[in-house]
Amino acid sequence: MILYLHGFRSSPQSFKTSLLAARMQQLGRGDEYVCPQLPASPRAAVELALQLAQQVDSSELTLIGSSLGGYYATWLAERIGCRAVLLNPAVNAARDLASQVGVKTQYHSNEPFEFKAEYIEELKALQVECITHPERYYLIAATGDELLDWREMVAQFAEAPQRVIEGGDHGLSDFADYADEVLAFCGIAVKAVS
Repeated sequence: MILYLHGFRSSPQSFKTSLLAARMQQLGRGDEYVCPQLPASPRAAVELALQLAQQVDSSELTLIGSSLGGYYATWLAERIGCRAVLLNPAVNAARDLASQVGVKTQYHSNEPFEFKAEYIEELKALQVECITHPERYYLIAATGDELLDWREMVAQFAEAPQRVIEGGDHGLSDFADYADEVLAFCGIAVKAVS
């Protein structure tokens, strides 16, 4: 099973999520792909993800986390011992999101939500200083990420398999070029689809 954790202000309707869901459908494995709408509270988000993750054996699960979802995926992978693919992940989310406290809107619906000051403390509680099994992680980082520092990502996951994309952007607008590579790391046999 793949459990996709989207980023801050994002949703299950994001480009990368939609692309992976469609690809899994093409492969006849759509029922093995889950992407919930994560609550604004980091504590509530990881509790929801943990509930979903615990429905399958950790050896059968891969988390895919994008941006803030990558931060969550790192914490969860360390906790339950599954694989994780990290797409331009936040490495220090409490620092990076401290300026985002207040009412925000979601990118795909313009639905308002409040990112509360206490959520910064919740993010601090989820900080992973050092991963324990780098072979369980796969990092994709774009040097052109306009929001997060790709060098921090590479340093955090230094021993893990990595693909550093020259240029690109935070949203990985060229993600279609890497989707099958991601699925292969997840243990999904990728075959040509006509």
